[in-house]
Amino acid sequence: MNEVKNAGSRRTAVEQIPLAFSHDAASGRDDLLISERLAAAVAIVDAWPQWPSPVVILAGPVGSGKSHLANIWKQHSGAVDIHPAKGAHAAVSAASGPVLFEDVDRLGFDDNELFHVINSVRENGHSLLMTSRLWPMSWPVELADLRSRLKAATVVEIGEPDEELLCQVIVKLFADRQLNIDDKLVLYIVNRMERSLNAAQTIVERLDRLALSRGTKISRSLAAEVLNELGNSGAPD
Repeated sequence: MNEVKNAGSRRTAVEQIPLAFSHDAASGRDDLLISERLAAAVAIVDAWPQWPSPVVILAGPVGSGKSHLANIWKQHSGAVDIHPAKGAHAAVSAASGPVLFEDVDRLGFDDNELFHVINSVRENGHSLLMTSRLWPMSWPVELADLRSRLKAATVVEIGEPDEELLCQVIVKLFADRQLNIDDKLVLYIVNRMERSLNAAQTIVERLDRLALSRGTKISRSLAAEVLNELGNSGAPD
């Protein structure tokens, strides 16, 4: 077996990196962990098609669960993904059925294209769900008519995940990999990690792979190492 030594590494033993087996986390409606910070967003997704307005915007930080909720709604509604860029003719899709525009503030949009999409949704009795890290009032909108349309949209805020939710998420992510982790270790990780669902997924994946590569159990010292590598304060007690 070929051994690879990394200069400057703190590790004394050579690690075999296992093949990246797919661990598909359950992401359906029944697998959604609901906390107070998610309740309003879950309620609006579940209420479709009886929405208070044709356009709904989920606003929240990275890793707050927007994509999970958007995917649930997409599966339930049969919506298609759109990106209202110049010349994309996204309004044509909006005339045919529900549409989903994710990461609005990151991907950007053409004012006229998005304006036509919203008009098409309204005129044809369909729905548009958008996700964003920022509230629509912070989007770089220059078209007055579009800004007016956005003011009429229903905006639902999703806050950062709290300790209780992160604990539930980490337990679920380990369970998706057929792993049962001690509650004290879960709490140790949560108290030292970045408070986002993306961070939880990264930590669980790295811990699983590292434990497999070393042929060991997931422990506090292993968790501390992973947290340190990811820039969190995970030094062992």
